[in-house]
Amino acid sequence: MSLLLAASIALVAFITSAISGVFGMSGGMILMGYLAFVLPVSAAMMMHGAIQATANGYRAFLNRDAIDWNLFARYAGGAAAGVVLLSAVAFVPSKVTMYLLLGIVPFIAAAVPQKCALDVTKRGAAETCGFLVTLLNLTAGVAGALLDVFFVRTLLTRHQVVATKAVTQTLSHILKLVYFGVIVQAVTDNGSGLHEASLLPWWVFAAAIPLSILGTTAGKKLLDRMTDMHFRKWSQRITLGIGAVLLCQGVALMLR
Repeated sequence: MSLLLAASIALVAFITSAISGVFGMSGGMILMGYLAFVLPVSAAMMMHGAIQATANGYRAFLNRDAIDWNLFARYAGGAAAGVVLLSAVAFVPSKVTMYLLLGIVPFIAAAVPQKCALDVTKRGAAETCGFLVTLLNLTAGVAGALLDVFFVRTLLTRHQVVATKAVTQTLSHILKLVYFGVIVQAVTDNGSGLHEASLLPWWVFAAAIPLSILGTTAGKKLLDRMTDMHFRKWSQRITLGIGAVLLCQGVALMLR
């Protein structure tokens, strides 16, 4: 890997972590879109998982007083079921599939009628959220838009939303590292000892992870200055804009 590519990954990690630090999402979509463009799928998943697990974990720490641990425990149960299901087939998506999923989910989420909106605080919703988000996270690489469907129409404050989503996403990205770094590798390794994820040198992680922490810190400062109304308003606008770009990229790859 060239130094220029490594530097670009580190810079994008900083910027996207700052965006996620404000809205609790969106940054991960941009990061996954970029990594899928410059790296093989499994390598992109591993890099994204490491950066996002760090950024979300640190964001959860910064907002730890606002975390709803009961919701997290229920989410974790559903997430575990999702990992077990996909582990049975060790599925690795193509780049076209990844981009199409990344792009279309925000629009599906926005189209959900108010009366059908899912509330993560209701009975069974957190478990369902964990299961579905994990499935999407392991196939598209990012599931922030779907996660937001369960959080955006609750009575939680912006800090509770960002904090609880952060700790659930930390778990999701750790599971992604285990899935692609251990489960998929064990199934797809034909004895050569080579795997796409092994293409990433350790120093790329060492450069990108600290910058994701700095970006998260910067995003937290912006979040503190934002009102709940502006938070919800701009969250959807930014997510739909990013979704449109990624969807176009997926269609372009499909037509090649």
